Amino acid sequence: MKKTLARTLLVQVFLLSSLGLVWAQQDNNTTPVPTDNTKVNQRDRNQNEPTAEQQKENSTDRQLTQQIRRALVKDKSLSTSAHNVKIITQDGAVTLKGPVKSEEEKQAIEAKAGEIAGAGKVTSELQVAPSK
Repeated sequence: MKKTLARTLLVQVFLLSSLGLVWAQQDNNTTPVPTDNTKVNQRDRNQNEPTAEQQKENSTDRQLTQQIRRALVKDKSLSTSAHNVKIITQDGAVTLKGPVKSEEEKQAIEAKAGEIAGAGKVTSELQVAPSK
């Protein structure tokens, strides 16, 4: 009985110390990156600027948005940022917003959206994020 209790305590101490090391490593590996979204936030306050809240709820626009989203997510060569760009569809016109990792990703997303929505129906406000 005492041996079992001693082993249990030893295992708990080991696990807790291991957890402490993981936390310490995480704290040392994460450097806060200052983010200044002031310009983007000011742009999105403009009533003429499409935002996600302005996505139309008619079935045609919803389906168009879904088709573009599926095409982006299906492309495993794209980054997580690219998979998560905002797609806003209003009366068949698509606006793309958000950061992507490279100019190539930006062009790939714009091309996929253009193939689905049609030529001249896509406005891109995608931005290549600065590399860290």
